[in-house]
Amino acid sequence: MVKRSCPSCGPELGVEEKKGRGNPISVQLFPPELVEHIISFLPVRDLVALGQTCRYFHKVCDAEGVWRCICRRLCPRFREQGSGVRPWKRAAILNYTKGLYFQAFGGRRRCLSKSVAPLLAHGYRRFLPTKDHIFILDYVGTLFFLKNALVSSTLGQIQWKRACRYVVLCRGAKDFASDPRCDTVYRKYLYVLATREQPGVLGTTGSRACDCVEVYLQSSGQRVFKMTFHHSMSFKQIVLVGQETQRALLLLTEEGKIYSLVVNETQLDQPRSYTVQLALRKVSCCLPHLSVACMASNQSSTLYITDQGGVYFEVHTPGVYRDLFGTLQAFDPLDQQMPLALSLPAKILFCALGYNHVGLVDEFGRIFMQGNNRYGQLGTGDKMDRGEPTQVHYLQRPVALWCGLNHSLVLSQGSDFSKELLGCGCGAGGRLPGWPKGSASFVKLDIKVPLCACSLCSTRECLYMLSSHDIEHHPAYRDLPASRVVGNPEPSLGAGTPGEVAWACEEYLSQIHSCSTLQDRMEKMKEIVGWMPLTAAQKDFFWEALDMLQRAAGAVDPGSPTPES
Repeated sequence: MVKRSCPSCGPELGVEEKKGRGNPISVQLFPPELVEHIISFLPVRDLVALGQTCRYFHKVCDAEGVWRCICRRLCPRFREQGSGVRPWKRAAILNYTKGLYFQAFGGRRRCLSKSVAPLLAHGYRRFLPTKDHIFILDYVGTLFFLKNALVSSTLGQIQWKRACRYVVLCRGAKDFASDPRCDTVYRKYLYVLATREQPGVLGTTGSRACDCVEVYLQSSGQRVFKMTFHHSMSFKQIVLVGQETQRALLLLTEEGKIYSLVVNETQLDQPRSYTVQLALRKVSCCLPHLSVACMASNQSSTLYITDQGGVYFEVHTPGVYRDLFGTLQAFDPLDQQMPLALSLPAKILFCALGYNHVGLVDEFGRIFMQGNNRYGQLGTGDKMDRGEPTQVHYLQRPVALWCGLNHSLVLSQGSDFSKELLGCGCGAGGRLPGWPKGSASFVKLDIKVPLCACSLCSTRECLYMLSSHDIEHHPAYRDLPASRVVGNPEPSLGAGTPGEVAWACEEYLSQIHSCSTLQDRMEKMKEIVGWMPLTAAQKDFFWEALDMLQRAAGAVDPGSPTPES
């Protein structure tokens, strides 16, 4: 009999030892290479569970040799060592957790389906659905083209299936983009930012790596256009903005500068060569000290997040400007590229930009919404527009945030690492599963979320969720300092189990009880009302009622300092 003997746990008696039929053999007597080889045949889920039993098995199961064998079993064609501190473990988990899931809004079957998984893909980093197909970028720069096709079902019938076949579109890709509108019907072309080897100039030997933008037809994957930049310019992100005839390509350099060029999409399929002008965007000209970290765009606006967490807006049409800011006072139709800074209380980590509303997430995990709220897409509990960032108090530390035409989605994670999807706004067409009439507050949607879901996207026909786990991508949220806490950010009376709601109520009561005076208790109760998932009218009612009680108590006994009064 082989027995586990862990120094931290002490010796464990085996069955034979208890019956006096011989001494057990400790697994620690075996060569470490043999133990690692045996353990490497376990499924990933069982390997992780075994590593949680004791210190010895945790050390053995965490060895790079074990994860190298698992990685080669999961991806037989992946032979190169990946990057990072733990390259083989990272590569194995990336490929074990990769997946693209989707749920169609129409039809009788409303269940989560999984797309085909390309064997060559090294994890999933980004995805984008277009009019007919889906494109996925992996962690080594390979862009995959997932096609919809007619396939035969188990009953012998022919059915239309999404993302059931795949081909490699290109390699060396850094980023890609398409028409920024929510409706995939407009996504005719795919713009790919890639690195290509260019032959050296006359009189030199060798080649140079140059960044370029390649344009593909989304329907067939055929390349119709290519523009190459000077080798001294290196880009990391591309977004599109504007109409088809004046499509602006915004390119973010490694140094944080924004360049733009304009193309006419209606002429891309014509076989001709012409020169386009690459110019520095006004946000980089007017604010040269700023380094932009990432961008987001829609058809008529662009949002920039700097490396210091600042947010700047470009709005190009008066209608969207009015929806976002509630006024046209600062809008200049002759200077639409002038960046407008948003006033925010903390550093912004990421954002989601819809047609006329925006969602922002700061370093403390707080969610701020701004813009048009006609359908309740801001999740504030009412349908009043917000001209400045407004915090959604009952939601914190989201995994992902997405804003569409007139609804918003939040991917959240519980304390047990389970995921759930929350949504608000218009529910027409099934876009909020389980809530056909929509909701002005974020509500839990009737959809099963994969354990490792990390990003999402919604179209008119489908809801997509990308599954991938990168062990080197640690949560970036910080705890809110006590001096900046308004109420307690942890307890929530919103979405949650009855036990969690009861715990939140007890926590709020303990906070009120800890106050030394009646006035402090009243102020604490006002703060707690602000954290509760109530509508604006309900909050105004409670706040006014508390003010009346506070004034009445002060008139009866203004000098009483103790809670017993």
